[in-house]
Amino acid sequence: MKNIFPSTKSSPLFAGIGNDDFDNMLDCLGARLCAYAKDETIYFAGDTVAEIGLAVSGRLHLVKDDIWGNTSLVAEVTPPELFAEAVVCGNLGKIPVSVIAKEESEVLFIDYKRVVTSCSSACVFHSKLIRNMISILALKNIMMAAKMEHITKRTTKEKLLSYLAEQARQKGGKAFDIPFNRQELADYLSVERSALSAEMSKLKAGGVMDYRKNHFEMLIETSERTD
Repeated sequence: MKNIFPSTKSSPLFAGIGNDDFDNMLDCLGARLCAYAKDETIYFAGDTVAEIGLAVSGRLHLVKDDIWGNTSLVAEVTPPELFAEAVVCGNLGKIPVSVIAKEESEVLFIDYKRVVTSCSSACVFHSKLIRNMISILALKNIMMAAKMEHITKRTTKEKLLSYLAEQARQKGGKAFDIPFNRQELADYLSVERSALSAEMSKLKAGGVMDYRKNHFEMLIETSERTD
């Protein structure tokens, strides 16, 4: 396996683990690196999953389709974020979403059982990994709660403004980029793309915000214009 430490060292899973221990840790965890082409499906919803996935390069989408063929974008995963950790940590067995590479991507798969079980060599990093995993799961719960706050708003406009206000808070300013194109944003907010585009045009014309592609600037406080 190539040296992937530079591209994964900032992962919260590896917090507190240095370069000297990294290669030995990957061997102990039975880690494997896989490459995927653009639009290739890594997991289909319902597949049995026993490993944690860590994005090393590229961009992944977690999507869910209903029985009518409507697609909902659950989350985007970029390096060095994890996916499927809740499935394996919760011993659910089957993943409820599909995982798709949106561009050429590399994924590091890690055997979860080896993460939480100390090996015969008594490697010192196991306790750090367990603490880090607990922190990651807690943060993911907070992020999912934030998404639920957006999509449970009554109208497309309220969903959009809720999401953009949260992005502005996270980025620390009124001008920021979002990780989605129009269709992806519509899928994430569970709205029709045409309705989303119409509301964006109205908000731009009304001086509430400006945008170009995935770059947005909030011109007034959103709490002032929610009607």
